[in-house]
Amino acid sequence: MEIKVLGSGCAKCKTLEKVTREAVEELKLDATIEKIEDIQKIVEYGVMMTPALVVDGEVVVKGRVPKLDEVKTILNK
Repeated sequence: MEIKVLGSGCAKCKTLEKVTREAVEELKLDATIEKIEDIQKIVEYGVMMTPALVVDGEVVVKGRVPKLDEVKTILNK
């Protein structure tokens, strides 16, 4: 599983990265997590509001920080 956290480095972006890492650890998933801060790369995903979460190339959350349980549900699909 390939996970990308898109964001400029703001507090919400850092929180999303932290929650995502917690979810991956709790679920014991084989996943790579990459933090993308380059605005051009973020726009390439069609994201205008950060933070955003991309799982296997699909934007699954954008413009907000989901709770840990929601991230776990998303990653379990």
